[in-house]
Amino acid sequence: MATFHFDLVSPEKLAFSGEVDQVDIPGVEGDFGVLAGHAPVVAAIRPGILTITSGGRHEKVIVLGGLAEVSEKGLTVLADVATSLAELDRAQFAATISEMEEGLKEHEDGELDNAIERLDHFKSIQQQLNSTAMH
Repeated sequence: MATFHFDLVSPEKLAFSGEVDQVDIPGVEGDFGVLAGHAPVVAAIRPGILTITSGGRHEKVIVLGGLAEVSEKGLTVLADVATSLAELDRAQFAATISEMEEGLKEHEDGELDNAIERLDHFKSIQQQLNSTAMH
């Protein structure tokens, strides 16, 4: 299988850089996969789980929004937050969701809509983490 270069960058760090077989991305307009030779595209990313496939290995990374750009140089994902599942503290993640639920009472109108949307994204990620497909 042909490979291509992939960089996953967050404000804190370069989370991944290397040759890969495929990257599956949670796009705002739907999930999509990138293989070598993919047409150039720029797409917004929604919070979800990005999957990096290389040499038969699958690495899953939680991303909380950002942009993906496919060019002749490869794929670059600029993520607002990128956390490998290996680094994720699931208990802390669940506690964050509980805090977000409690914090909804403090928001009004547009702020409330944004807070609910962010909470929904976190719950969606938690559901994916708890599904049998993730084990």
